[in-house]
Amino acid sequence: MHRVAVLAMPGVYPFELGVPTRIFHAATDAASGKRLYEVTVCTADGRPVPTNAGYSIAVEHDASAIDDADTVVVTPAQGAYQFPGPGELQPEIAGALARVKPGARLVSICTASYVLAAAGLLDGRPATTHWWHTAHFQRTFPDVKVDPDVLFVDDGDVLTSAGVAAGVDLCLHLVRRDFGSEVANRVARSCVVPPWRDGGQAQYIERPVPGPSMASTAPTRAWALERLGEPLQLADLAAHAQMSRRTFTRRFREEVGMSPGQWLVRQRVELARHLLEETDLPVDRIAAEAGFGTGASLRQHLSAVVGVSPLAYRRTFRKV
Repeated sequence: MHRVAVLAMPGVYPFELGVPTRIFHAATDAASGKRLYEVTVCTADGRPVPTNAGYSIAVEHDASAIDDADTVVVTPAQGAYQFPGPGELQPEIAGALARVKPGARLVSICTASYVLAAAGLLDGRPATTHWWHTAHFQRTFPDVKVDPDVLFVDDGDVLTSAGVAAGVDLCLHLVRRDFGSEVANRVARSCVVPPWRDGGQAQYIERPVPGPSMASTAPTRAWALERLGEPLQLADLAAHAQMSRRTFTRRFREEVGMSPGQWLVRQRVELARHLLEETDLPVDRIAAEAGFGTGASLRQHLSAVVGVSPLAYRRTFRKV
């Protein structure tokens, strides 16, 4: 069983604190129904911590719960624990993070990325945080490669998410990474959340509300998802939406948070991953079905996204 320790700091946000337990406890073995994760919530000293919601949360474990954890999740908090800078991390939190065993994954939700960065754990790494704070985060930690647009960043043994609900996206991603898409999709259905959200957090940044006469790109996205195996071009998408290419691209970025080309590649990669996990189709056939054309193109794109070849991915995530 994969062991997860969730660290709660004073001023913790209850919603974000509850996300890991809710998602990971919903991950079960299809045959036996047994949970695939053991989740332990802890504080640095094992004492209750106040939340930002006007009540306190009592826990049963101190930071020693981190010692044997395979994944450690740091949740955001308000007040003095919210935005520590370099060298400003509270000693009890630094001590708790020092207990993470070699090879364990370290995860932050929302502004808890400040805690990882203050501990020097994000230096030279890609990371993200809530879009409202990305500029401040980058100024505070110039050695971190901040990506302000994505919902989460997976850098192998260190993962960071954007604000609030992006913690759900990241935890579902971890379930999928650990046990495959079938388990992750079951978790998403049981929690009534989408297994994968299109786009990044750029789509949530404050912008003027579009006028009622402005058309959406959503119907075209749905149309494209039914034709991923075809050689779709920007001109095809814009023509379906009855917009100029410039207008379509601008509107698409506003709604999805990425360019049409980036979105197409992501959807094709997701389709290829699904086919690798759920079918026995050869790699070249999957490449054609997903719109990559050749096995070499699929290998290039899959390696860029998940860091492994199609065959290695299939060996890891293939449903037994």
